[in-house]
Amino acid sequence: MSRPRVLNVGQCGYDHSSISRFLQQSCNAQVDAADSGTEALDALRADPKRYDLVLVNRVFDRGGESGLDLIKTLRSDPTLAELPVMLVSNYPDAQQQALDLGALPGFGKSDLGNPTTSQRLRDALSSDGGF
Repeated sequence: MSRPRVLNVGQCGYDHSSISRFLQQSCNAQVDAADSGTEALDALRADPKRYDLVLVNRVFDRGGESGLDLIKTLRSDPTLAELPVMLVSNYPDAQQQALDLGALPGFGKSDLGNPTTSQRLRDALSSDGGF
């Protein structure tokens, strides 16, 4: 089985490193970064099967784009609509909005290291994409 691959969108360098380390340790995942929605969509559309999961920051570090807007775009794109997506946010209302848009239950940066978060990510990276 190949290593799962995750696209981590909109994080600052420090948070990307923390999330990447967490995913490598808990799921043996390879993590790539995208700074903007455009960069993420370009990578995803170039090879829709390349990534097993997309993590989306609530507000992108560079440019302040809305992660919820990216989730809406992903869900409306027939090629990418089934790709598992999680919101990275400590705010319960933002997590609920992401769920309402079709994202999987996500997590906050304060939840890194939590066994529940590890399991949630392993489930999302399983062969059924957590659905």
